[in-house]
Amino acid sequence: MSLIPRGNAFDPFSLDLWDPFDGFPFGSGGSSSFPRTTSSDTASSAHPSPSGLGATRSLFPSFPRISSESAAFAGARIDWKETPEAHVFKADVPGLKKEEVKVEVEDGNVLQISGERNKEREEKTDTWHRVERSSGKFLRRFRLPEDAKADQIKAAMDNGVLTVTVPKEGAKKPEVKSIQISG
Repeated sequence: MSLIPRGNAFDPFSLDLWDPFDGFPFGSGGSSSFPRTTSSDTASSAHPSPSGLGATRSLFPSFPRISSESAAFAGARIDWKETPEAHVFKADVPGLKKEEVKVEVEDGNVLQISGERNKEREEKTDTWHRVERSSGKFLRRFRLPEDAKADQIKAAMDNGVLTVTVPKEGAKKPEVKSIQISG
């Protein structure tokens, strides 16, 4: 989330869509993609917990309960490093396959990195059957600077790290024209 006011200044993070209050009753955003408290969560929150969050949970039952795995995915961290040759974006997306991640360019100057994971775990025994489903999405957008070559972007994924390389145009040397002096 950008802390710089939008205006004429170049702010590459001004299109960041993350809203820290999205989904909270007093939040600024619309609906949340995080799971709401379920009846089993409410029942467990009635008992005090060692961390003291049990009482807080009962005061605010509508606050989303986020697993650490979902939270890490929803707030995917992306580093942007500028080298003399390129702008390099690195995103930690553990557990995702390259088919679950999209890298796109909008309007020729907005890099969009998004992903979605749907996970289902099923356990069966003779006495019970349990299915747990979780899903998560992330979307990050970056306004590319004018020296970016958007038509030559390359992306690679290795060990849960997505690397997007945006080449830069070479620095243009000013054209010097010699002028003859008359007289």
